[in-house]
Amino acid sequence: MNIDPTNELYRNKMAALNCCVIIPTYNNEQTIAKVISDVLAYTGSVIVVNDGATDSTPDILKNFEGKVDVVSYSPNRGKGIALRTGIKRAQEKGFRYAITIDSDGQHFADDIPVFIAKIEEQPDSLIVGARNLNQENMPKKNTFGNKFSNFWFRFQTGINLPDTQSGYRLYPIEKIKNTRYFTSKYEFEIEVMVKAAWRGVKVIPVPVKVFYAEGDKRVTHFRPGKDFTRISILNTWLTVLTLLWYKPVRLIRNMRWKNIKAFMQKHFLDSGESVMRKSLGVAFGVFMGIVPIWGYQFVSALIFAHFMKLNKAIVGLAAQISVPPMIPFLVYGSLKTGQLVLGKDIHESIFNSDINTVTEIWESMKLHLLEYLVGSMVFAVVMAIVFGLITYIILKITEKKLLVKTDEAK
Repeated sequence: MNIDPTNELYRNKMAALNCCVIIPTYNNEQTIAKVISDVLAYTGSVIVVNDGATDSTPDILKNFEGKVDVVSYSPNRGKGIALRTGIKRAQEKGFRYAITIDSDGQHFADDIPVFIAKIEEQPDSLIVGARNLNQENMPKKNTFGNKFSNFWFRFQTGINLPDTQSGYRLYPIEKIKNTRYFTSKYEFEIEVMVKAAWRGVKVIPVPVKVFYAEGDKRVTHFRPGKDFTRISILNTWLTVLTLLWYKPVRLIRNMRWKNIKAFMQKHFLDSGESVMRKSLGVAFGVFMGIVPIWGYQFVSALIFAHFMKLNKAIVGLAAQISVPPMIPFLVYGSLKTGQLVLGKDIHESIFNSDINTVTEIWESMKLHLLEYLVGSMVFAVVMAIVFGLITYIILKITEKKLLVKTDEAK
C-alpha cells in the first residue's frame, strides 16, 4: 500500500466529510485483499462485511486486523443484508456518508476522489457510479438488465440514471436513516435508491471505470434467473406504490399556490396551444383517470397523449382525478351510472346496508361487475365532457380578460 501526497489529501477529505467505505464480500478470496489494500490508501475508515464466506476469506481478513472493522456472520444471507449490515454499523459509528465498493475487483479505488468531489458539490446526495456499459467484456445480460432497471427507476422517481445497477456508490446514510427495507439480495440496491429519491434525496451519477475479467476468471454470485425475477417483483411492487402513493402524495405536496400558479401559467396560459386543445387535454385526462384500468391509468394517459399530440402535463394532471381519496366516489358514480344505463333497480347496490362483511362486499362486487364496467366507461365520458367544457369556458373568459388588459396597456 503506497500512500502518496494525493492519497493523503483525500484521506483528510474523507475524515473531514465523516465518510467511510463499506466492502461487502462473499467468497472473493482472489480479489478481496487487493481491494481492501487499495481502499486503505484513501481512508482508514473501512468496514468489511463477511457475508458467510466459506473460502479462505476469513483468514485473509485476519491479516487486516486493526486496520479495518470486520463484521462477520454465517450462513450467507445475500448482498442486500450485507449492505444493510454495513450501513447500520456505519450509522452506529456516527458516519455521515458511506461509499460501497464491490469486493470482486471490478471497481477501482482510485475513483473514490470522483465521489468525494461530487459530494462536496452536492452534499447529502446519493452518488451512483455509472459504468461504461458498452466496453469490452461487459456481459450482455448486464446491459439488458440495466436498461430494464433504468426504465423503471425513471418511472418510479422521475430521475434519469445511466446505470442503476452499479454497486459503486456513496450513500448519505444520515439522510436515509430509519427507512424500512424489505429486500435482502441484489434488488436491495434498487429499493434503497428508489426510497431515498422518494425521501427527497438527490440521486446523481458520476462516471467510474470498471474491470470485467474474461470468461471463467470472473467470479460473480449474481444468479440471472432468480435475481432478475426478484428484481422484477420488486419493480412491480414499487410501481404500484408509485401510482397509488408516491405520485399522488408528490402532487398534493406540490399543490402550493406558487406552484399551481406557475403550472397554470406555463401549461394553460403560455403554452401557445389553442383553448380547444387545452380543454381536450383536460377532458382526455379525466376520461383516462376514470376508465377501469386501475394501476395503468396514468401511464396509459401519457402514452396516448403522446400519440394524440396533447399536452402531456395537462393530461397527466387531469388523470390524477383517480387519486386514492377520490376512488370511492368514482366507483360509486360508475356503479350508479351502470345501473341507470342497464335499467337495474337503483336500490340494488353494492352499498346496500345489509352488506356488512368483506366476503359479502366481494360477492356483491362480482354481482355488480358488469354494471361497474359499463357505468365506468359512460361515467368517464360524461365527466370528461363536463370537465372539458368547464375548462373551455374558464380559459375563454381568461383569454378575453388578458386581451382587454393588453389593449388597455397599449
